[in-house]
Amino acid sequence: MKKIIIKTENAGKRVDKFLSEEFFSMSRGEIIRQIKNEKVLICGKSVKPSYILVENDELEINFQIDEKKLKPNSNIKIEILFEDENMVVVNKPAGIQMHPSAVEKENTVANWLLAKYPQIENVHDEGVDAKLRPGIVHRLDMDTSGIFVAAKNMKSFLALKEIFSKRNAEKKYWALVFGNINPKEGVIEKALTRATNFKKQKIAQGKIIGKVQSAITKYRVLESYEGYDLVEAWPRTGRMHQIRVHFYSIGHPVVGDRKYLLKKYQEAHIGSVKRQLLHAKELKFELFGKKHEFVCDIPGDFAKTLETVRSGLTK
Repeated sequence: MKKIIIKTENAGKRVDKFLSEEFFSMSRGEIIRQIKNEKVLICGKSVKPSYILVENDELEINFQIDEKKLKPNSNIKIEILFEDENMVVVNKPAGIQMHPSAVEKENTVANWLLAKYPQIENVHDEGVDAKLRPGIVHRLDMDTSGIFVAAKNMKSFLALKEIFSKRNAEKKYWALVFGNINPKEGVIEKALTRATNFKKQKIAQGKIIGKVQSAITKYRVLESYEGYDLVEAWPRTGRMHQIRVHFYSIGHPVVGDRKYLLKKYQEAHIGSVKRQLLHAKELKFELFGKKHEFVCDIPGDFAKTLETVRSGLTK
């Protein structure tokens, strides 16, 4: 049996969603079956998978928790931008997820990290399935490319976790978006919550079923083309899909984003864009009294699409 006390940041989530995030090596369906079989009790009572968690709820987990082991994979190609005894900074390619899940177990950043740095095996917190994400202190969406930093030891792991949780890291992204934004520079401040299907985020308005989280994204247009803008965005908060949802909410979704796409752009195709053109380009923070600044060029698919829109040949 395992007990979990619900903290503020997880209040407002459905219990099945919360547990699928905690036990991310199990599928959502497996989690739901365990809840329906009354293997999950909240404050001593059985609940439905749709139960909305409240702060200080006590979850009692009575199903078998299989100890998953992370498999090293040295066949993954990831560019190292910087490394020292405390951390490694890499350029994550689009199309690779951060850590194993119920669907993908071996081709992730975590598998590569363990193969490259076996000593990080025990560099993680005490969360469920934490051994499957050693060294990982922040995340990028699977189809977002760019700068990512991982810790090599517990001292730097704890320090970096605090830096990111307290928003003391400055992150800048480049995105190609549909349409031309007006004004060319501004702030999108719109709180986010889970959509009713729990598969994506939405602006917190109308029917709300989960916790509302503040979200702030600053932006400026770097270049404008016919029907497109290249924008630089720096999120002041770190919510899931934040940049993607914010630009979608003002009518300028990120090119290639299938999850957050307005109907009027559904027929718009540029070459062979297969993912959202969002790239983590810059990262700044201070670790152990030393200031670090990293910059990473956009990858080939992003650069090729930029050339296409600059030429005006998007049809």
